[in-house]
Amino acid sequence: MVLALGELTNQLVVAVAKVSPENDSPRVQTLRRRVERALRPGPHGRVDQFAVARQLEGLQEKFEVVDRPELADALHRRLSELESYSNAWHPEILSLLLQLSNRPALLSRIENLPKRETLPADDDGPLSWSKLDVNPQHSVFDDENIWEEVDFAAGSSDDDFSSIASETSAPRDLSNLDSELETEYVIPDDVFVPADDDKGLLASIERGQFWRSENKALVPRGKELASQIITELQLARETIFMLQGLPTSIFWHLDEDVVMDRSYTLKHSSSQALLSLLQSFTEIGTQIDSLRRFTKSPQMIPYMQTFCRGIEERLLEFDRNLSQTQVNYLSAGCTVSLLQLLHDVRQHFCHLQLLSDLISTLRRGSEAQPMRCLDLLYDMICMREALGDESAALSDLFFSCLKTYTTSISRWMETGNLDPQNSPFFVRRNPENRDLKTIWHDWYTLDDTVRPQNIPKFLEAGIRKVFITGKSMVFLRHLNALPDISEPSQNGALMLNDPHSANSFLPLPFPSLVESAFDQLVDAHHSASAGLLRKELDEQCGLWTSLDALQHVYLGSDLSILGTIDAKIFELMDRGRSWDDKFLLMEVTRSAFSIMPTIDPSRLIVRSTGTSTYEHQNPNRSVRILEAISIDYVLPWPVANIITQDAIASYQRISTFLLQIRRSKYAIVKQRAREARRTGGDGRDDKLVHALHHNLLWFLDSLYSHLTYFVIATSNQSFCTALSNAEDVDAMIAVHKSYMASLEKQCLLSKNLSPIHEAIINVLDLSINFADLRTVHAAEDGPADPDNTINLDALRPTRVAEDDSDSDWDEDNNKFDHEQTLTISFRDSPYDQQMRNVKRQFDHLAGFVADGLKGVARADGMPSWNILADRLEWQKGWLR
Repeated sequence: MVLALGELTNQLVVAVAKVSPENDSPRVQTLRRRVERALRPGPHGRVDQFAVARQLEGLQEKFEVVDRPELADALHRRLSELESYSNAWHPEILSLLLQLSNRPALLSRIENLPKRETLPADDDGPLSWSKLDVNPQHSVFDDENIWEEVDFAAGSSDDDFSSIASETSAPRDLSNLDSELETEYVIPDDVFVPADDDKGLLASIERGQFWRSENKALVPRGKELASQIITELQLARETIFMLQGLPTSIFWHLDEDVVMDRSYTLKHSSSQALLSLLQSFTEIGTQIDSLRRFTKSPQMIPYMQTFCRGIEERLLEFDRNLSQTQVNYLSAGCTVSLLQLLHDVRQHFCHLQLLSDLISTLRRGSEAQPMRCLDLLYDMICMREALGDESAALSDLFFSCLKTYTTSISRWMETGNLDPQNSPFFVRRNPENRDLKTIWHDWYTLDDTVRPQNIPKFLEAGIRKVFITGKSMVFLRHLNALPDISEPSQNGALMLNDPHSANSFLPLPFPSLVESAFDQLVDAHHSASAGLLRKELDEQCGLWTSLDALQHVYLGSDLSILGTIDAKIFELMDRGRSWDDKFLLMEVTRSAFSIMPTIDPSRLIVRSTGTSTYEHQNPNRSVRILEAISIDYVLPWPVANIITQDAIASYQRISTFLLQIRRSKYAIVKQRAREARRTGGDGRDDKLVHALHHNLLWFLDSLYSHLTYFVIATSNQSFCTALSNAEDVDAMIAVHKSYMASLEKQCLLSKNLSPIHEAIINVLDLSINFADLRTVHAAEDGPADPDNTINLDALRPTRVAEDDSDSDWDEDNNKFDHEQTLTISFRDSPYDQQMRNVKRQFDHLAGFVADGLKGVARADGMPSWNILADRLEWQKGWLR
């Protein structure tokens, strides 16, 4: 290897230095040593054979890309032949050839190489700068340009060296070759057809271009219009181009209409007939163009985007049919007929014409009606079906739009979330109210009154159920009880995709088909969400436990508990103490109800409007003052969404009315107990008093038992049954609302029964007045014991302040305090006269109540009114 390298070095020095091989002078030795130092320690290694292989593969692909497959095949064939000759220097040789190559795709032939410009042979003169400059007009060696500053950064030798190095180490950029090919490629001569082969080909092509001005005939004298005769094939093709939206020479667009050039005519047709025929084509073209313009306009509503896509698909199918017609024209033996073309176009255009009319109607309407397009499409399909057109082309478009529209509905029903990208949705969220007790009523509203245009008219019947289903999912989300929605139900989506297949066994009209598909979509989600929410309310939220608590707190289901509270309130009232202290009443109420397992005493709150000191010193004996106190039972927030605050107010009114009845009965019974120890009095007075006492108690007992054991108990049974069968929260709220309305009416608390209620309140006050009269009369007629005589006249003007402590008083002291609170006097009106006045008032009020109940029974037909009236009139005409 060393000897071979030395021999090659000697040959290189001889060849380059032009010295004799036998010369061994010091200069030759110096050159040889310098060459050896340059070769031996140099960093040059062998060529990367894999890089060379990749460059050759890239070169073959380049030939394929630039449409030179013959060069790629030739290179591949020669590389295959080269593999049969084994030589270690093949990579170096191939690398050298790649570096020496210059645009091989273009310069593959010697004749394509650029000609080198040489100096004339007879020019033996001295060499000058002008001979070296290729372009003497812009010579860089003239006197004017020689002193210009040189930009060394633009083209330095370092850049040239780096560019050369990069070219040798990596394949050339294909994009640069493309640009070079476009600019410098010379088309071979064999591509062109010699003119001698077909001299009339170019001329026939030019004559076929009828729109050229040189092909148009001159206007004859006396003719108003030029008559350029063209073939029917040419006119048919121009018509097809126009219908496809392409530019033509016979038809052009003016504003939004398609107009035609009347300078063309057919040889075998009259101008009037041709004009009428082309007018039909232009009308169709105008409608087609309106559809194309509509599809290019931006749409923000999702279902409108689907509608535009559906129109584009039908336009594409229309264009395909026209293209197929044009293909048929090119086949041998095909007859070209404009009448047949018009017939075929009208067949394919019938549905597009309906859509064009729909778009025209849509543009004339208001932009504030986002659902108008869907409604118009629905009405159009119904009308076409009524006329006998049962084609599914338009119904498929409708159901695709409906499926897109119901995407937001499905999202709302599956997750309880609103689609932020769908602004024209009929559900609105109220961001102001965040109270969980009103999550069902106030958080979301159905926008069906202010903006009904957000709801398609054919879906209005099912929108309420959609709204309920979404709110159920919101409710469940706040209960942390959302179902697994990883695999949502596909039944409704399948119905909207192919509604005809699901009802193939029973063909339905289009409106019924739409209603059936939408109902199945809604019912699938509604039944699942409503059932799950109902289960959560029953098992986890304590719905029935809360209802039982309301029965005990407000409707008097357990009188033993209410008797404890009533005794404390009525005793304080009779003794003239502060009976409406809310803290005292709250303590008594919670203590009384603490024995009930279904009642949480901490949820009981007693409210009072408060009374003044003057009212305590001058007490009002009417039962109306009991309206100053009310009991609230705080329900859990899930139950509070079903039993609203209005319902609680109804419970409180019924509770107050029952409390007033118990107050009147307490006064009479208490007075009778005190009077039982006394003896004496005149017989007639005793007979009147006993009769009044008996009838007042009968009235109170009959009224109270009717309200509790007949009205409340019977209504409660019906209510529990209806509530168990309610399918969703809205139905449960409606059942409870109806239950409370029925209770209020049967308890005589509705507005139309207010006269009867007022008469009953007067009877209750009359009962207390009767008890007070008997108490004062008994005190005045008591034994004349100077140590125990009670001077009522001296006690009535001034009222001694009482101690509010709950000390244990005996019966006599309680009686003494009660008598001190009374302000009845027999000076102006004797006792007997006042008793008879009580009798007359009771007789009048009882008769008014009974007659009013009978009148109500005749009006609404409820038998309970007659039952109560008959019980109240049981002793009519007593003691005249």
